[in-house]
Amino acid sequence: MRSMKQRPEALIPEEVPVPQVRPGWSLIRIRTFGLNHSEIFTRQGLSPSVTFPRILGIGCTGEIAETTDPERLPHSQKAVSLMGEMGRAFDGSHAEYALVPNGQIYPVASDLPREKLAAIPETGYTAYGSIQNLKVEDADHVLVRGATSSVGITAARLQALFDEIARSHADLGPAKVFHFSELREAHTWLGSERSGGKAVVVL
Repeated sequence: MRSMKQRPEALIPEEVPVPQVRPGWSLIRIRTFGLNHSEIFTRQGLSPSVTFPRILGIGCTGEIAETTDPERLPHSQKAVSLMGEMGRAFDGSHAEYALVPNGQIYPVASDLPREKLAAIPETGYTAYGSIQNLKVEDADHVLVRGATSSVGITAARLQALFDEIARSHADLGPAKVFHFSELREAHTWLGSERSGGKAVVVL
């Protein structure tokens, strides 16, 4: 298979063997993968646990090519995988195939085009995890700063989905958007009755 063998000083296209399936791991045929700051940090030597040469890549979408869990991960099942030491402790997604622990492979049922599905795993996981870790479910308002980023936009839309009031809005967008220079106005609006208890985004 073709991969990008990554050393600190270069990205080197190489032909490498397709990984051999072993118990508890399945083989993903990679269709899309992301380029993340994680890989940049690793190539700069800021990931001391990573040894080179290594195929980097901490997230992907694709299909199951070979499986050791045919019930949950049947052959040709659409799947995503991300993080969990992928591309760090073991070779990652910057290749045609990746061998990944079954517990780190998530079957998906989606008719989204590949390029749109590719945008979801890492961005969506980061946004969703942030919302969950902040325990915002009981808050009247959620202030998302830096919402022009992919993670910020996703967080705003996810929070709107979680908000029972916003759920009735066709676009499922935020209640109001402020430019970052209007932070004072945003806080004033948050404290007023006009806010209506919906999610708020501050850029």
